[in-house]
Amino acid sequence: MTSGLDTYRTLGRSGLRVSRLALGTATFGTDWGWGAERSEARKLFDAYVDRGGNFIDTAPTYTDGSSEKMLGEFTRGNREAIVLATKYTTLRRPGDPNSGGSNRKNLMASVQDSLRRLGTDYIDLLYLHVWDDATPIDEIMQGLDDLVRRGHVLYVAISTAPAWQVARMQTVADLRGWAPLVALQIEYNLIERGGERDLIPMAHQLGLGVVPFSPLAGGVLSGKYAQADVGGSDSDGSSGTRRDFNIAMGSVTERNLAIVDVVREVASELGCTPSQIGLAWNLRSPHVTAPIIGARTLEQLEENLGALEIELSAEHVAQLDRASAIDPGFPHAMLASDHIRRQTRGEMKFDARV
Repeated sequence: MTSGLDTYRTLGRSGLRVSRLALGTATFGTDWGWGAERSEARKLFDAYVDRGGNFIDTAPTYTDGSSEKMLGEFTRGNREAIVLATKYTTLRRPGDPNSGGSNRKNLMASVQDSLRRLGTDYIDLLYLHVWDDATPIDEIMQGLDDLVRRGHVLYVAISTAPAWQVARMQTVADLRGWAPLVALQIEYNLIERGGERDLIPMAHQLGLGVVPFSPLAGGVLSGKYAQADVGGSDSDGSSGTRRDFNIAMGSVTERNLAIVDVVREVASELGCTPSQIGLAWNLRSPHVTAPIIGARTLEQLEENLGALEIELSAEHVAQLDRASAIDPGFPHAMLASDHIRRQTRGEMKFDARV
């Protein structure tokens, strides 16, 4: 059964209730050469909230700070009804090495800057944005816990990090009595399913809600790319469009277009758009809390929200899964083999003389 934005899920091991789709705001502002002007961004925000949406995702570096500034204005008057998520770790001031990374100095400074731009006293959910492989995890987790105890941050989370590091962080937090991680943000879509190997199972076991970014693979799953786009282009992706950026980055491949063909086929059968199928596939996962949708126009947002009404049959899910299947790799493929499964279930007979 489908449900709308006003049907909420708890986020990970917390009691925080969030909408089934989060509104990503990397499109709020045109500082990057593409995105929504302030008036259009306001329409996007209002349309999402009016439908019952409460989960807003941003970052200090999104559109060079314009995203946080706009949200500070847009949430004025209804701040308590919004679950506002932002991040830290990416470089804020070129030339200052301590304005990037997971270190405590950057953490405290970044949060203060975000609070100022957002015009609020607290951040509902703070992500470590990108793993830097340099800061000790005790320094990270104690710093995050200090912010929670001060009331500047209510919940903490992590994005774009190895599963084994996240597991270490959660274990340390549990042992020390520090604020635990409640969410994991990863890229997860029909084209990028690598999270199924370790990240998603780890999150399920350790109490982190999975919040996928780029559920449409940067727009590739929307079906707007053609065979002629395969292999990249002479552009460096700086032309000001997301399309040229994806082509330049090599996101348009034979494999990806083959997946999109199946997405189009399913969309045609259900009378909806490829984008809605891509989102519906993500939403149907029991381990996904809320995919993050991004839009530049109200029309795009309404199309994305329409995914909440799509019901995929078991046959359609199987069709999409087959088209986008990945090699689980070692040890997962070996552990799933019939030989190992029979051994571990005690179904094989052994000769003691061997």
